[in-house]
Amino acid sequence: MINIKENAELNILNHSCAHLLAQAVSHLYPHAKFWVGPVIDDGFYYDMDLGEDSLTEEDLSKIEKEMKKCAKDNKRIVRKEISKVEALEMFKDDEYKIDLINNMEDSAVISCYAQGDFTDLCRGPHVETTKEMKYFKLVKHSGAYWKGDAKNKMLQRVYGVCFYNEEDLNQYMKEIEEAKERDHRKIGKEQEIFMSSQLVGAGMPLWLPNGAIIRKQLENYIYQKEQALGYQHVYTPCVGTKQLYVTSGHWDHYKENIFPVMKVDEEEFVLRPMNCPHHMLVYKNKMHSYRDLPVRIGEFATDFRYEASGAMKGLERVRCMCQNDAHLFVRPDQIGEEFKKVVNLILETYKDFGFKNYSFRLSLRDKEDKEKYFDDDEMWDNAEAKLRDVLNEIGVDYYEAKGEAAFYGPKLDVEVKPAIGPEVTLSTCQLDFLLPRRFELNYIDSNGEKAVPVVIHRAIFGTFDRFTAFLMEETKGIWPLWLSPVQVNIIPVNSEIHADYAHDIKDRLVSLGYRVNVDDRNEKLGYRMRESQMKKIPVTLVLGDNEMNSDSVNVRRYGKEGQTPMKYDELVEVLKKQIEEKY
Repeated sequence: MINIKENAELNILNHSCAHLLAQAVSHLYPHAKFWVGPVIDDGFYYDMDLGEDSLTEEDLSKIEKEMKKCAKDNKRIVRKEISKVEALEMFKDDEYKIDLINNMEDSAVISCYAQGDFTDLCRGPHVETTKEMKYFKLVKHSGAYWKGDAKNKMLQRVYGVCFYNEEDLNQYMKEIEEAKERDHRKIGKEQEIFMSSQLVGAGMPLWLPNGAIIRKQLENYIYQKEQALGYQHVYTPCVGTKQLYVTSGHWDHYKENIFPVMKVDEEEFVLRPMNCPHHMLVYKNKMHSYRDLPVRIGEFATDFRYEASGAMKGLERVRCMCQNDAHLFVRPDQIGEEFKKVVNLILETYKDFGFKNYSFRLSLRDKEDKEKYFDDDEMWDNAEAKLRDVLNEIGVDYYEAKGEAAFYGPKLDVEVKPAIGPEVTLSTCQLDFLLPRRFELNYIDSNGEKAVPVVIHRAIFGTFDRFTAFLMEETKGIWPLWLSPVQVNIIPVNSEIHADYAHDIKDRLVSLGYRVNVDDRNEKLGYRMRESQMKKIPVTLVLGDNEMNSDSVNVRRYGKEGQTPMKYDELVEVLKKQIEEKY
């Protein structure tokens, strides 16, 4: 899907179309007041206050019709420059525009754009005339707090998109429909994977039984891989004192993303936003020799980050998340080898999940930004050079991103391109020379002297929440056998005659660790088979007289026509192989 914001021509066209939307709304709702109407990756939106009026889908059609009428008028779009005083007078009846103007310098030259009877504040640029905006579509509407602050008034946001020809618009709308079908929030509801409740709180998802199965399988998968690589897993508290994060430096750099301080007795606590400080103290719990290193500490840790209310989205963007986190405490001479092992673990994991469209981003500091990053030029130069050397040695393609590093060191981000939408970051690996100093960590080196270890922060899945959302959208909810909440659905042809055999097969499969359901409802066979397909269950077994009399099954795969007869023992071997090969 094309990124409209990054396409220069489409950016201008969509920015202009946002004004066309506002003009049409001002005709239909003369009392309307407007906040902002920016271009976004997939089109544009405009936030507006319509008073007591609340938009419906029918209203979007009416607005579209009025937009087409305004476009046909072929009014020139004229840029005007005015003073702050003139701007305040021009928009004196619109408190939202007044707020924007009051935040500008007194000496500022303010630009606005006029098209017929409508004038709006804007930096521009815009297309020449309204007639150039012929191929547009209003996609949806929603509520949006003024300035993104839940304490402010709820405005109405209308989303749209505009192209230069009908073919591109139609193609884009097809992609929008595809995105809706892949939306993990839709799949999550249909398959009962997770839910949300305002009573619990925004950005605090509740994993339902089916979702808990998927998450547990993911945990088991990565736990076994980490165990084989010598990781030691721990459990640490979901809270920490404010002083813990002052010591680590996170308070100064990330306090706007940390939940407010809770005072208990004489101490100040916060919900844990990250796990590194806790793991520093786990390492510090005992003295280490150079022979002990590397020490690899892992945890499936629940963290909390204060995300803006408008930024949250299903499992993809949450305030409560579980990280697949680990910290490797290494000697300087072990950095290259351990970093290489992390990259290889990422590559191995992506192969198992069938990820092919991804890229490595080496995130570096901006040397000019002395406030955002720990100020130690030698440390940064050495760290960045080490990561670059390892990537070159492994031979993976990567690109460098200045200014994207963590405050304590450079990092490797893996950007995965999903089936729909922009790239997402799943895996990260970060080099850190700073936190071991802040927590006064050490080990005894080969000369019997105290030395400071280097820490490698890494997360293979990132968070289980985002990773699960990504998988849902990649697979459209068609889970591989090993992850599917229900792996096998058994349907007896006759619910009375064949039910006992169906339950016998279920019991045998369950004893082998499979997740099995028996659908022996008094419904027609065709209805139950269609429902099994609708639920996207990987394997459906149909059992009748022949199967019951020969200890066999009839196998139907999701998405495939026809059935395959098998002996029970053959079925077990087929299922075992499919799970081992992760398909």
